[in-house]
Amino acid sequence: MSSSRTFAEYSEFSSVSPESHRTCCPDCRDVVTVDGETPIEESSRDRCKLVSAAKGLNTRLKKMWRKRELPDPNHLSSYEKFAIETIRNWEATKGKRALLCGVTYNKQKYRLKGTDYDVSSMRELLMSRFRFPSSSIRILSEMDQHLRPTKRNIQEALRWLVKDNQHGDSLVFYFSGHGLRQPDFFDDELDGFDETICPVDFRTAGMIIDNEINETIVRPLVEGVKLHAIIDACHSGTILDLQHVYNTKTKKWLDNSPPSGVYKGTKGGHAISISACEDHQLAADTSAFSGKQMEGAMTYTFRKAIEDNRRVTYGGLLASMHKDILEAKAKCFSLRGLFHRERLQEPLLSSSKVFDLNDTFVL
Repeated sequence: MSSSRTFAEYSEFSSVSPESHRTCCPDCRDVVTVDGETPIEESSRDRCKLVSAAKGLNTRLKKMWRKRELPDPNHLSSYEKFAIETIRNWEATKGKRALLCGVTYNKQKYRLKGTDYDVSSMRELLMSRFRFPSSSIRILSEMDQHLRPTKRNIQEALRWLVKDNQHGDSLVFYFSGHGLRQPDFFDDELDGFDETICPVDFRTAGMIIDNEINETIVRPLVEGVKLHAIIDACHSGTILDLQHVYNTKTKKWLDNSPPSGVYKGTKGGHAISISACEDHQLAADTSAFSGKQMEGAMTYTFRKAIEDNRRVTYGGLLASMHKDILEAKAKCFSLRGLFHRERLQEPLLSSSKVFDLNDTFVL
């Protein structure tokens, strides 16, 4: 399921709480309600600006969710009809298939400058290292006026990604853009928040929440299919709502099953998510690593780990990404939001089933 309201609209409802106060994002100027805390200003390079806690709003927002108005498919613009028809006509290639989404939020105050480069570098990595045919890689980007990363287009493209999946398929979903959180209405989250990704039109069309992503690309996976989601966004730790999260400190898998008991698994396939940071953390868009080119810190360290190792394991991949970020901090690079107030961006691995991190990372 997906919310049809924007984060700002949720904040308007939360303003009725006597325990809350309202604050304004310094970049995008959205009004946000924060309960019981002082607003924190984040760097303009952070991939997320808004964090909200909402005490006592579960019932009100749950009713709003259930009464939401879904988009009417009969009232689409000519552009929307063309884009959706184009995506539906994409060939569902067998074997390897990838969807890459890069959102710059062009001409908006919270614009990101590195996402187009992120998508380009990921496409090259898939083709050169993992032998993805160019015809099996589909891109939604603001560079393409016809296939922009709108909410509708991303939703349709996610359905394409898993369409008719069969044994032996290797699927990849990559997203570079903003990520947010919103109150969990259905007791699906251990921390009380749903994680979201933000399409280019999220201010009007709404965000895509983890529940919908799970239902769309995790639940349909059949036996013998492997899906990797690589998400470079704030608050992206459990963006696929997978049942197991790996703790790099204890080197153990933790149970991330929803308190409600609802099933979030697959039809026998294997879903793996590598996220830029934990659910409560921020991710950065920075030029610190290259000295010139803006890019996502997660995307850079992910790509470097693979390019520097002929055979990298899942554990080695996480360790390499973390090491590069620590070294950057030690060298006093100006990573702005990445190390804001000493908060470290830590990549997170989650999975639909427990597996050995000594397994070779292969897409």
